[in-house]
Amino acid sequence: MNQGKAVENPESRFSAVLVGAAKLPGVRINREAYLRSALARHCSEDDIRRAIEETPAAAGITVEVLDKVANDSIRYETAKVSALSAAAGIPGILALPATVPADLAQYFGHMLRISQKLAYLYSWPDLFSDDGDDVDDATMGVLTLFFGVMFGTQSANAAVGKVAGMMSEQVAKKLPQKALTQGVIYPIVKKVAGHIGVKMTKDSFAKTVSKAIPLVGAAVSGGLTFATYLPMAKRLKKHLSSLPLAEPSHRVMDEDVVDGEVVEEHESFVSPRSEQHGMDATAGTSEESRS
Repeated sequence: MNQGKAVENPESRFSAVLVGAAKLPGVRINREAYLRSALARHCSEDDIRRAIEETPAAAGITVEVLDKVANDSIRYETAKVSALSAAAGIPGILALPATVPADLAQYFGHMLRISQKLAYLYSWPDLFSDDGDDVDDATMGVLTLFFGVMFGTQSANAAVGKVAGMMSEQVAKKLPQKALTQGVIYPIVKKVAGHIGVKMTKDSFAKTVSKAIPLVGAAVSGGLTFATYLPMAKRLKKHLSSLPLAEPSHRVMDEDVVDGEVVEEHESFVSPRSEQHGMDATAGTSEESRS
């Protein structure tokens, strides 16, 4: 009966792994440090400062530039997670009880890393607070949806677009808390979590088989990780870059959005030069740059 309970609630299993991965060392990305480092080769100091204080879109940074930076980050994270996965495959079948859970955790950890990097490039707000290891419900919700996009879940695509639309319409700097935790988006979050939880069970079995033979298992495990992680990261990048939040704009408000209602707002001024950059970028963005 206990076994039935474990199987019947894949949503809880996924949520537990997600929270555990979020607590691993090095998984959380410092938004300011990442944007400063990632944009240094492509943008002026003034634009970088504005991207950090507000968003890359508010700074007028073009989607073409953001796509280049995103591709660099995807290549880096893919190489890193594939190498770690191969290393985890070396011990072989005797170490399976230890290596499979560890491999799953570090894989999800790197999915979290690339999710944060892509979110910050395409003008989503800071996803983690500095208040300890806890992950708030709204962040859990949006990360679940990001994972759903990476796994190819259409309902997650639609829900992420809905959340981005809420934030874009109100030019907000915070996640729509109510929509993600008890409002219109919440049922989709739960459904996506359950879908990924079921998939995790199947993928864990595949990884177990791939690790059964020492050395050969290492190559198979690393190759399997590369073959799955790279397209998933690209899928999330393509979706986030196509949303209204990524389009260069003229202002950002410090506000909370609750199912489309503005709770609090403070408008931040962006210079006319950046506004013109946004207009030029919008005119010049092509479908090719979003692929």
